[in-house]
Amino acid sequence: MRYSMQLVAILATLTLAGCFTLPTGPAGPQGATGYTGATGNTGYTGATGRPGATGGTGATGATGDTGYTGATGDTGATGNTGYTGATGSTGARGSTGAKGSTEAGTVVVIPAR
Repeated sequence: MRYSMQLVAILATLTLAGCFTLPTGPAGPQGATGYTGATGNTGYTGATGRPGATGGTGATGATGDTGYTGATGDTGATGNTGYTGATGSTGARGSTGAKGSTEAGTVVVIPAR
């Protein structure tokens, strides 16, 4: 029975320990850095080849001759201008008609509505 009581006490402690959280302690010292291994030798690189020669530029062709411009034709003669006709005569003047007489009387003015 003695072991069973101790077992129950340990289980209760572990169960309650999962419910409580405590802050973590300080970090430990950092470990030493290991050595880097030796670097291997680099192989020899071959020499760079020379560039090839540049080809020559071809000759430029000749320009053809310019053709001649044809002659300009003559201008034709100017024609005669026609005559202006004679001016007609003015007709006779008519007479003025007789003058009417004016009667003295009263003038009535009717205003508009």
